[in-house]
Amino acid sequence: MTQQELFGTTLEEMQQALLPLGFKKFRAEQIFRWLYEKAASSFAEMTNLSKEQRTQLENNFTILPGQLKVVREQRSTDGLTTKVLLGFPDGNCVETVLMQHDYGYSVCVSSQVGCNMNCSFCASGLQGMVRNLTCGEILAQIYYFQHSLAEQGARVSRVVVMGSGEPMLNLEAVLQALQLLHADHGLGISYRNMTISTCGIIPGIATLIERGTKINLAISLHAPNDELRTELMPINKKYNYADVVEMAERYAQTSGRQVMYEYILIDKLNDSEEMARQLVTLLRRKLAVVNLIPANPVPEKGYRRPRPEAVNNFFQVLKKANINVTVRREMGKDIDAACGQLRAKSLQEK
Repeated sequence: MTQQELFGTTLEEMQQALLPLGFKKFRAEQIFRWLYEKAASSFAEMTNLSKEQRTQLENNFTILPGQLKVVREQRSTDGLTTKVLLGFPDGNCVETVLMQHDYGYSVCVSSQVGCNMNCSFCASGLQGMVRNLTCGEILAQIYYFQHSLAEQGARVSRVVVMGSGEPMLNLEAVLQALQLLHADHGLGISYRNMTISTCGIIPGIATLIERGTKINLAISLHAPNDELRTELMPINKKYNYADVVEMAERYAQTSGRQVMYEYILIDKLNDSEEMARQLVTLLRRKLAVVNLIPANPVPEKGYRRPRPEAVNNFFQVLKKANINVTVRREMGKDIDAACGQLRAKSLQEK
């Protein structure tokens, strides 16, 4: 008999799935809380259900977090960053990262197995895009960490969809996962503490506007002009950077959320003061903040980290022009920190 995956379903979907087994709605609510509030990874943990009910559930359903396999794990020397390569039952695997900050724990999740955006500085797409992740598979990355954090009396408080894949090309699954994280009987994470990062898929941003979402939006920009952005990010041919910024500004105005523009600084490629001035022209008077990211070296791509003085000079040009700007605090620098590196290394060894 084929078992149905229960993890990743909404309360209403769960109630419908359990109805043929004679489970009343309040039982579904209990199970919902076990999965999303208490981070249970097995039916055996659901102690307010009878043994017979738990056996029924085990015979008919599965819980994905309990089926995950840790293919690889890396921890930073400071103990603040943990990166894992999680294997799903079908043999595919994705990376997810737990980061400990002074304000709590954040998790960076992947939305696809691999990626087909072909950004020249990124390791995520080295083997192409295999498939979209389901809502449950996106959530399972967070709950892998939440299960152990709960034992310490801690919890995940922020989620960023910035791992491998393009979230806007798997938007329905991503949004359902975030809605379940926001649910009262889930982790109750505020939408203010969730971020979706995109290469600039304009129809996806338009969907967020239409639905009135309040989730933070991050744009992977990385270049302030057409020629260089197309070189770094081929998607610029389809969704031009100027049009992306215009649509992102519409999202900022309708949502009231400042848009984050991510800008990876690559040595002698996009880190000059002239590039900084072009970026100022592009983003002046926008509801925006620029997040400067010194590049993590990706050996397969041949890009180098910028010099510290180049990072500072770039920062100062933006700051003097009254552009909100930060330099990303580097976490996990001593492990395979760039998106896709851990998976790429695993596939190469196979």
